[in-house]
Amino acid sequence: MADSPVALIVGGGSGIGADAARKLSEDGYQVAVMSSSGKGEALGNELGGFGFTGSNLVTADLEAFVKQSFDKFGRIDGVVNCAGHGPKGEVDEISDEDWHTGMDYYMMNVVRMTRQVLPIMRAQKSGSIVNISTFATFEPDADFPTSAVFRAALAGYTKLFTNKFAAEGVRMNNVLPGFIDSLPEKADRVARIPAGRYAQVRELSETISFMVSPKSSYIMGQNLRVDGGLTAGV
Repeated sequence: MADSPVALIVGGGSGIGADAARKLSEDGYQVAVMSSSGKGEALGNELGGFGFTGSNLVTADLEAFVKQSFDKFGRIDGVVNCAGHGPKGEVDEISDEDWHTGMDYYMMNVVRMTRQVLPIMRAQKSGSIVNISTFATFEPDADFPTSAVFRAALAGYTKLFTNKFAAEGVRMNNVLPGFIDSLPEKADRVARIPAGRYAQVRELSETISFMVSPKSSYIMGQNLRVDGGLTAGV
């Protein structure tokens, strides 16, 4: 396992993040999994890798997670950034505090983690950062206002990052899920999806693993919709 690639999954305690950790492990990666609930720590240990309990809202937690992962494995080939659920509400009623919280959840989580892993990836001259975003990035949905606003900002950050570091072998992309079967199914939402169903979590994990891996080495700075045709934009 010493030469196996290494992937870090932030927010990997449940849902897409947890299944992505399992899929990457199946695909030969050594995995380090972090979450605030403790489930990520348990999963990382279960998969024979490394588990850590901490918050992606806290720079010191991310710094410790990256340091301990690197100390254990000696390399970091991929990072998967998952977020929790930020504030919701009517767009004209969201407080200043909640807007700032939304930015922390949906954009700054990536900025913070990227600062920690970038020196390692630049030294390796390789690395892939994959951020789990939302279908609402470019077609804002009133049900997810702070997510839509700050993940649109994340798309801009991702492009700027790629422009600067792609030539060094370090790349970043966003995966934009629609509705996932880990959430309660609602008939009105299903009716909006051309595929006629929610995604299976593994359908997202397959995409994430591909985007982390060298198989997608010429894909960079992109926002990949995995939404069953939910969004209308071409």
